[in-house]
Amino acid sequence: MSLRITVVGQKIGRVSFMMDRQLSSRELAKSWPFKKHLDFEKRLRNAASQWFKRKGYETQKCGYILAKHNDWHKNIISEDVAGYIELERKKRANNRQGFPLHKYIHHGLSSQAMLFNLIGPLIRTKEQDLSPLKTVFEKKGICWPSGELTAKLEDEDRNIFNEMTQQPTSIDLVIENKTKRGGLYIEFKFVEHEFGGCSVFKNGDCDGRNPAKDHSICYLHHIGRKYWTHLDKYGFLEGPMAENATCFLVAYYQFFREVLYALERSGVFVLLFDKRNPTFCCGNGKRGLFPFLKDFIPEQYKNNVHMVTMQEVVKAIKNSGEHSWVTDFQQKYGITDE
Repeated sequence: MSLRITVVGQKIGRVSFMMDRQLSSRELAKSWPFKKHLDFEKRLRNAASQWFKRKGYETQKCGYILAKHNDWHKNIISEDVAGYIELERKKRANNRQGFPLHKYIHHGLSSQAMLFNLIGPLIRTKEQDLSPLKTVFEKKGICWPSGELTAKLEDEDRNIFNEMTQQPTSIDLVIENKTKRGGLYIEFKFVEHEFGGCSVFKNGDCDGRNPAKDHSICYLHHIGRKYWTHLDKYGFLEGPMAENATCFLVAYYQFFREVLYALERSGVFVLLFDKRNPTFCCGNGKRGLFPFLKDFIPEQYKNNVHMVTMQEVVKAIKNSGEHSWVTDFQQKYGITDE
């Protein structure tokens, strides 16, 4: 507090008090240097609502979700891609392989629908064109597979973790050589707030303590799953992950499973995400789940783990001049040219 007194002749004039006031939490929130997820999501909702409206599609009251789940194909920009998805579902059902459509694929902010819209036109059977992805990945220092390649959405392999019951670990997009081991194992994140956590903990059947030094206290290890076996195999348990009192899989189960999936296939894990989403990377790459979790990857495998933004892929697709649909994609998801 400072006191200022002004004297005129023998009389004391104005006495004023100037006090340093502590800022409120609401005022301090405005000075937080990182973007908020809610602001990002609001922009996406508005873009989806406007796109559905222009198309004349019936939606729920909110405007950014199609009226019915069975309307999901209206959330796919290309009719060819929607047809490709239907054919893949039927083909894999006959082979007893999964190609599930997510419960909310009719949602304008569906990550699965966005992946189909972004990657689907590049890999559909007759016109595979992976060159935009190759351009971006090589620019980021990610080794592109050689030879004749195959691209597959929703890849799974029950044998890797011995996941013989229920839904196994699934990778959004896999690009592999048809005859050689190795490739790119790509997880796509759009509006999510997290990497998926462990359902055993979520269901209240685990106290969250770390089984790194005693795998037997993990229910999933007890029933034969190989998550901890592979974490041990690749040296994850020789670092800080083993010293933490809390199990890292409680909150980051999906991330480590998918990294291990890629390593078991002698490949590279890539996170493909919307750069406007602050959850996975923000603050010039210094904050976010990806830079945080990559610190726990053993040094010898850090070059097997990378991130690429969806905006980088969109730019490469547009620069190729071969895919006119990308303009509609940008409108649907509120993406501006940079």
